[in-house]
Amino acid sequence: MTRYEYGGDEFIFVELSESMSLEANFQAMAITKQLREEKLPGILDICPSNASYMVRFKPEDIHPDKLISKLKELEQSVSVDDFNISSRVVDVPILFDDPWTNEALMRFRDRHQDPTSTDLEYAARINGFDSKEELIKAITDYPYLVSMIGFVPGLPWCYQMVPREQQIEVPKYVRPRTYTPERAFGFGGAFAVIYPVQGAGGYQLFGIAAAPIYQKEQRLYDFKDSITFPRQGDIFRYRSITMEEFQSIEKQVEDGTFRYLTRDITFKPQEVLENPKAFSDEVLGGLYA
Repeated sequence: MTRYEYGGDEFIFVELSESMSLEANFQAMAITKQLREEKLPGILDICPSNASYMVRFKPEDIHPDKLISKLKELEQSVSVDDFNISSRVVDVPILFDDPWTNEALMRFRDRHQDPTSTDLEYAARINGFDSKEELIKAITDYPYLVSMIGFVPGLPWCYQMVPREQQIEVPKYVRPRTYTPERAFGFGGAFAVIYPVQGAGGYQLFGIAAAPIYQKEQRLYDFKDSITFPRQGDIFRYRSITMEEFQSIEKQVEDGTFRYLTRDITFKPQEVLENPKAFSDEVLGGLYA
């Protein structure tokens, strides 16, 4: 049952589902896309999330009850079957089990469910893998949908495009860390993230991204239009790399020549929902062709 709520005088919050799923995320994207295209007077901002969305409006121009009626109408009329997503497939190099996130996670073992293991070892065990290498393979074998951007600028919430029974899930730390390295690759619940900047954090730490996803100075080509790189609807392929490749990419970032490997793509949500394996094989094969 969809939940509609008032958020003060200027916001309407809509929760499409209490649990995250690809279906709910695609529905939120489809409804908010249609709402943007209709350009209703008084709509100031539209912010889609994992399984919900929020609308900011001017109450002088549109009554909240009228807006809710419009949103309910869109919920009934908009179908993901008729919805095309135009996005990018992106190669995202990750150095797993790196020294920097390992140093950080070991510093905070007293805040973890299992102080005797690393985050990778713990996550592998509770997800039924025999080794951390098997877990890394499961993470990198399938792409991820960037389901939303937020919490801090540019942080991508990424949901793996696999059947639910294959979904990797881990709890957050019992108590958050006060330090997480910039570009740390983490997992919490069913979501993979990259921390854009150094700061606190509670997700399990598995590795570190070789290239930035946030760049205030906008020196790299990928940041010429925005200080953040990820976009909702992007498809990220997290690729395991060696220390040598990591250092090579860092040098390219430093001298300003690095560019993400990307490919533009348009797809229908049904392609993912009906056969995620075939969809994954197609998008990843095209990226590296």
